[in-house]
Amino acid sequence: METVTITRERMTLDLLLWRRFGGAGRALIAAALTLNPGLAALGPVLPLGTVVTLPEPPLETAQRSRKVLSLFGDA
Repeated sequence: METVTITRERMTLDLLLWRRFGGAGRALIAAALTLNPGLAALGPVLPLGTVVTLPEPPLETAQRSRKVLSLFGDA
């Protein structure tokens, strides 16, 4: 697991997870709070110097693929 130290003002947990994991970060908020007891008590904006342990991203998110649809039929 990766740890991050907050070095920017106005950083929230959901913003931190979004910057690290993109859209998949929303699903990791509960896991991040479980890994970091007491983090929620700090309030919505994380104080400078706070160390946050980041959860591992879900494997299904990392391996998901999309089928590309064409408006012009199969080429």
